[in-house]
Amino acid sequence: MFDNILVPIDLEDGEFSERVLEAALALRQGSETRFHFLTVVPGFGMTIVAQYFPKDFEEKSRASTLERLEAFVAKAVPADVKRKSIVATGSIYDEILKSVKKTGGDLIVMGAHRPGLEAFLLGPNAAKVVRHAGCSVFVVRP
Repeated sequence: MFDNILVPIDLEDGEFSERVLEAALALRQGSETRFHFLTVVPGFGMTIVAQYFPKDFEEKSRASTLERLEAFVAKAVPADVKRKSIVATGSIYDEILKSVKKTGGDLIVMGAHRPGLEAFLLGPNAAKVVRHAGCSVFVVRP
């Protein structure tokens, strides 16, 4: 049913991210299902901020994050699962929406914590993804 599943991972919330991975793997329809595991690191935004970091900081940060993501996925996902690890830079929901288009994703499996009042006013990432994704979204709650 689903050929390409995008799974955004929050590496800072490992226990909950493991539950998201379990849910995504449970939706696997066979050996042809391909998973795209994504994590997003914040961007520098304005150049005035970037000037305070070493020149290669962003590149090193992305490489380090990719290593962490691949190690996390390798621990929780069987070796026979077709997969790709992706590190993006920017706002979380924007990068999820861009990545699902780039990968040809037909399902996003992502976690969402119970929102507080501030999240209702600002709009949590999961709500924005659900509203704007051009594919199905499966939301995992803690």
